[in-house]
Amino acid sequence: MDFLELAKSRYSVRSFQEKKVSKEEIDRLLQIAHLAPTGCNLQPQRILVIEEETALTKLKECTKSHFDAPLAMLICYHKGEGWTRRYDGAISAPVDCSIVTTHIMLGAWEMGIGSCWVMSFNPEKMRESFQIPTELEPVALLVMGYPNEDSVPNPRHEEVRPLEEVVSYNSF
Repeated sequence: MDFLELAKSRYSVRSFQEKKVSKEEIDRLLQIAHLAPTGCNLQPQRILVIEEETALTKLKECTKSHFDAPLAMLICYHKGEGWTRRYDGAISAPVDCSIVTTHIMLGAWEMGIGSCWVMSFNPEKMRESFQIPTELEPVALLVMGYPNEDSVPNPRHEEVRPLEEVVSYNSF
């Protein structure tokens, strides 16, 4: 599949089969994540793989948006490792994590694995449940697995603003 078709066809999956994602497939997704670009290649991301039943039960205490997925990945960044823009102190780490998350999402879809990017989680509960050190900041949660046969995109999936509304050349 070419990249444009891959990007067009991918959608947020909220209905998963019980089938587990194999260790080999998880390893491939982590390799894809590891290749994602980050500010000055500092790689501040830390990824927590949540796949065991006890861990998935803990996850359900941290978010209602787990969709009974058989796999989740929590993408965090190490607070002391991102690149900092000298002009205003902005840090690249949250953006780096977003890039990593996008790589995982698109790589998973190419492998036939669906995902949903979840922002609706309790970071403090997540920190407590998974013993996340204070120097790590949770950014994104990907719940993942094989889509159910009845899984369909959200009705708004096809709604996009006209390109002219979101793109400008040379000035706004």
